[in-house]
Amino acid sequence: MPGPTALEEMSPSEVRSIMDEMAGIFPGPEVDTEDRTIPGPNGDIPVRIYRPEGDGPFPVVVFFHGGGFVIGSITSHDATCRSLCQKAGAVVVSVEYRLAPEYPFPAAPEDCYAATSWVSEHAVELGVNSSRLAVVGDSAGANLAAVVCLMAKERGGPPIAFQALVYPVTDHVDTESRTENAEGYLLTTAAMDWFIGHYADDETRKNPWCAPLRALDLSGLPPALVITAEFDPLRDEGEAYGQRLQDAGVPVTISRYDGMVHGFFSMTALVPRAVDAEDEVAKALRLRLTAS
Repeated sequence: MPGPTALEEMSPSEVRSIMDEMAGIFPGPEVDTEDRTIPGPNGDIPVRIYRPEGDGPFPVVVFFHGGGFVIGSITSHDATCRSLCQKAGAVVVSVEYRLAPEYPFPAAPEDCYAATSWVSEHAVELGVNSSRLAVVGDSAGANLAAVVCLMAKERGGPPIAFQALVYPVTDHVDTESRTENAEGYLLTTAAMDWFIGHYADDETRKNPWCAPLRALDLSGLPPALVITAEFDPLRDEGEAYGQRLQDAGVPVTISRYDGMVHGFFSMTALVPRAVDAEDEVAKALRLRLTAS
């Protein structure tokens, strides 16, 4: 009997379908949700808005899902957003940005920046406090969260109070962790090549809005939490970005979860350490967004 097909041997549409089907297995806590569209740079952007119990105005989290810029959706990360909404006591706006290869770089960061700006500008309508806005993402979504902070700095807003980056993609070059964890730990280097090959060409990968570790100046960016996993090809570049932020005078916490692999953050129904990581993000959001 043949084994399972490797990700890099499938089409993006096939992998997207599988990922969304798996999302319904563990649905997450019950919170109020609203699906709508907001204006983007090239058409409407679907978002899902999660609301905690109580009276606002609430802090607000703009969430960018992972999936290598090619797969993932508001559906695939629904359970994570429900939990963060409940645990952080914040409105969460999950963004369905455009995906490669249909829409390569810079479609995703431009959509994410537009969505963050829209949330800030529509704070009263949303019942949130625009001075208590954070961006959060995992993997490619963490890359986009970091990049939105760079874009906001360069473009003069919107104000972002905090960034939580869960095993972020910050560069597209070989590192020790990419070599050590190339096979056998869920995310493989072959899969990573498949993802980035759809998203950006070799020259584009040098752009700081594609690889934020290449940004020359990280000063003045929002305080950050960077979470990494021990057996993750992305471990070293995530920690390197956290160190660069720290060196630039940005308040940063870097948390490595030993024994964990890429993707563990979404496995709260199966992995106790995933609950710990989710709790760490929620606690940081409460602390930073209450203080801002």
